[in-house]
Amino acid sequence: MNNIKLAALLLLITWASAWSTATAQADTSFRVAFYNVENLFDTDDDPTTLDEDFTPTGKQTWTEERYQTKLRQIAQVMNALELPGIMGVCEIENKRVLDALVQHPDLKAHRYGVVSFDSPDLRGIDVGLLYQTTRFELLAARTVAVPFPEWLEPEGYTTRDILHTTLRHKASNTTFHVFTNHWPSRRGGDEASEPRRLWVAAHLRSAIGVVLNEDPLAQILVMGDFNDEPLNRSISYGLGTLKVTEKRQVPGLLYNPFLNINTKEEGSYLYRDAWNMLDQIIYAGLQAPNPWRMRTFGIFRPDWLRYQGKGPNRTYGGPNYYGGYSDHFPVFMDIGLE
Repeated sequence: MNNIKLAALLLLITWASAWSTATAQADTSFRVAFYNVENLFDTDDDPTTLDEDFTPTGKQTWTEERYQTKLRQIAQVMNALELPGIMGVCEIENKRVLDALVQHPDLKAHRYGVVSFDSPDLRGIDVGLLYQTTRFELLAARTVAVPFPEWLEPEGYTTRDILHTTLRHKASNTTFHVFTNHWPSRRGGDEASEPRRLWVAAHLRSAIGVVLNEDPLAQILVMGDFNDEPLNRSISYGLGTLKVTEKRQVPGLLYNPFLNINTKEEGSYLYRDAWNMLDQIIYAGLQAPNPWRMRTFGIFRPDWLRYQGKGPNRTYGGPNYYGGYSDHFPVFMDIGLE
């Protein structure tokens, strides 16, 4: 290699190193989001699950065109959310649909990684996590199984596993434990179905306890469609969540900012003209002596995500295809260094 080529190569390496360092130093905040995407299925019939409705010949007439429309819409939402560094999702059929999502032309350049595992849900719907690989390194991923005892569910009820993902924020070299959830529905009535969500809450609380026993200052993010609101027993007592106030926060305790906006006029899901705050992001460890803080949070609901200016513009209503985005609004939280 002649001297001119060597000098050019050294200059390029120096520039790339400086750019990488500057980028890392500037990465002092990121957005966390969660989105129930409402039945993101592929078009194939999985013989091991009850997914027949979401096939081209099924009750929902789930065609390749509708599937591609759904991928494009979710990509649009993620871009409008300013490309969250971490984003949990639920009501996905498998990891393949998330792989297809992050390879969509509107997202591919942003280099999202995917974490998802098959769960025992009878319909085959699972939870998953997306993270920007330029900003986060995947350290570990596992599922927290939630088996129901016979005395609680004699007919063998199953639900989604909880996804526990451990990520390292590259710029600050700090670790985040992320628990992604989709708790049992309210089918059969709120009170009748509540024991199922209390049971899942106990398993989640136990898994969080294991993390805190190893590191009392652990930075933890708990997100999901809980099918319960912030004041319901599964969250307020089962998880032991606290309202975010101006008082000093204590490491190891779980804080739920969505308690602060839990009113009849607010919610991520509209049921019979009543708002429900089913989707939430809860945290622990975003206070001194750790460097990260929760800055802002909210429900993402631009006009184009609404139907007639009110509730979420959904994909289906029963068997009827509306072509909307989802029956839930996404929720988000912005986290920054002190």
